[in-house]
Amino acid sequence: MYNSTTGKSMSCRDFMRPRFIQASSKTQKEGSAGNTKVPRNVNMEKLRSGYLFPEISKREVQHIEKYPDAKLISLGIGDTTEPLPDIIASSMANYALSLSTAEGYRGYGAEQGNKALRKAIAETFYKDVQIKETEVFVSDGAQCDIPRLQLLLGSDVSIAVQDPSFPAYVDSSVIIGQGGDFEDKYRMYGNIEYMKCVPQTNFFPDLAKTSRSDIIFFCSPNNPTGHAATRQQLEQLVKFAKENGSIIIFDSAYAAYISDDSPRSIFEIPGAREVAIEVSSFSKFAGFTGIRLGWTVVPEELSFSNGFPVINDFNRIVCTCFNGASSISQVGGLACLSPEGFAAVCSITDYYKENAKILLNTFASLGLKVYGGKNAPYLWVHFPGSKSWDVFTEILERTHIITVPGSGFGPAGEEFMRVSAFGHRESILEAARRLENLYL
Repeated sequence: MYNSTTGKSMSCRDFMRPRFIQASSKTQKEGSAGNTKVPRNVNMEKLRSGYLFPEISKREVQHIEKYPDAKLISLGIGDTTEPLPDIIASSMANYALSLSTAEGYRGYGAEQGNKALRKAIAETFYKDVQIKETEVFVSDGAQCDIPRLQLLLGSDVSIAVQDPSFPAYVDSSVIIGQGGDFEDKYRMYGNIEYMKCVPQTNFFPDLAKTSRSDIIFFCSPNNPTGHAATRQQLEQLVKFAKENGSIIIFDSAYAAYISDDSPRSIFEIPGAREVAIEVSSFSKFAGFTGIRLGWTVVPEELSFSNGFPVINDFNRIVCTCFNGASSISQVGGLACLSPEGFAAVCSITDYYKENAKILLNTFASLGLKVYGGKNAPYLWVHFPGSKSWDVFTEILERTHIITVPGSGFGPAGEEFMRVSAFGHRESILEAARRLENLYL
């Protein structure tokens, strides 16, 4: 490689090495107020404060600095803790090693995902609802697919979200230009329909009082409340979407935690194929939070108002904006869905369910009203008359336990705390003991 400036040849290593050029004082002065003429995205300016979970992490770091000898327990960010089953880790390790051989090396794969994995997802999770493997798009996680769906739908659609709900639905809507201005008085964005889902409504919106929206984000089991929508509730939701010509984006990332007869997929509901997209994930049921693997189902029957198939446009979005999930993570996904692998990951899910039961019993024994914890790894604990960030601070200061303030999930989350059941058993038992000492 030849450098025309110096007249010397350059090795690949030389080319990769960063070169630092001292800017002139004139350049530095001119750039002091902003060194480009590119305006900031006005939608980014509309976002309120920091994203919830980085804010939690920041306060966690500050607490550790303040109490370096404290044994901090995190019941906050929903991150899995238990080791991967050997059959799954070994499958990925063996595949990674094979990439060092001429016979085993593979480059790009299909943007839509490994065909065998798409088939396995369809057969494992959608066997009884006739989802085709060609309707399954493998991704690097459900949260990553949410902004891709926003890109698919554009900025001119109206949206509705559960209140409370996972913050990414609202924030991604604001970033793409759907949210409108934030109204401080109501702590809501003006162009977003907030569907209140609280204990008094059995965590389901009053659809008779809900305005029509183009897109309805709906998560079941819900993050943060832990409520799994009943079949009757989802039938109402699908009927509402059909009557209004809306599209439901259904997040089923926690479906593996459902312990009763609540539907695990929106496609169990008749007519849903014409009005719904489903996103899901290996993160919470298989411990893939760091490995990154998920999927989105777009049925062939779903179409835009002009009759054009949504699946065709989503395929274009995937091919344009995504090179496909890691081939190593996809091999791990296949191992998860093998008979032995599936049994192994289900046993870990059962472990987290037992954690949730321990915490549920603890809060109940303290006389606190607690929801969730039966069909989801989250508990939704009510502290009447309290500000949720104040409760967060009190619990952190007095017990060294991280939780999540409910107000971070929407206005209806005030007075509530989300508590995660992800954790090692000894940490869960110790957290239960500390909470009992605080509130008894």
